Amino acid sequence: MTELTPAADDFRCGTVAIVGRPNVGKSTLLNHILGLKLAITSRKAQTTRHRLLGIHTTEDTQFLFVDTPGFQQKHLNTLNKSLNKTVTQVLTEVDVVLFVIEPMKLGEADELVLKLLPKNKPVLLVVNKADLMGDKGNLLPLIQDFDLLFDFAGIIPVSAKKNLYLDELLSAIREHLPQQPAIYAEDELTDKNERFLAAELVREKVFRLLGDEVPYSVTVEIEKFETVKNLRRIFAAIIVDKDSQKPMIIGKGGEKLKQISTEARQDMEKLFGSKVYLETWVKVKGGWADDARALKSLGF
Repeated sequence: MTELTPAADDFRCGTVAIVGRPNVGKSTLLNHILGLKLAITSRKAQTTRHRLLGIHTTEDTQFLFVDTPGFQQKHLNTLNKSLNKTVTQVLTEVDVVLFVIEPMKLGEADELVLKLLPKNKPVLLVVNKADLMGDKGNLLPLIQDFDLLFDFAGIIPVSAKKNLYLDELLSAIREHLPQQPAIYAEDELTDKNERFLAAELVREKVFRLLGDEVPYSVTVEIEKFETVKNLRRIFAAIIVDKDSQKPMIIGKGGEKLKQISTEARQDMEKLFGSKVYLETWVKVKGGWADDARALKSLGF
């Protein structure tokens, strides 16, 4: 068993929620802080569907980041109601909240999240994609506007994709974390198992390679996961809502499904550090996104 990180005199450890509207870069921010691809990303809103813990340990701090789905009020089927519930629950449980926005005026979707922010916890406003604003001075009027909306513990401009100002963000978070020993071992990166991560990587490729063609109601179920020496054998079902959606994912002559599988397998091999045999196919489960029992069986 790996030993826990030894506690420094001023060692801090605590939970940090990453919240914001859909597609604002929450998962990208988490991945760049961790230095590896843990959370899946795509241009499709609410790509993140599960509460995902990312663990970042330094000499004097263990940051426990909780990536959440984007909060939204459109398309409120049973799945999306469940995702919104995840966001509101996480906000009550963490030590620090990061409210991630883009460098522009708050839109209606941002304001919905703003209303959820807890008044009794430190909330840092993280202005992502700040490099698009040019000089940092261009952010000052924006920051002054936001200061009037909420009593933020700090406002930090960053660019997750370009790794800009992430150290400053970590320093700002650390100030608000409790003094206590590490909870997880130094080399642990998440509380999710490989089966979950494999399903997420397949789902990411479906969203990325099919774009707007693919409906939101697509999920992935790992039906079998075996580890034999340095080989992981993974069998994944891509689940769609209607028979008419199967050909989109399979593609002409099976080419699209083959591309999804190849790219997902390559990402799995990087993440797991081993060879991967991946087999995928498409299944139809009508109305799964509005079926509470089906959602529960799929891990929601």
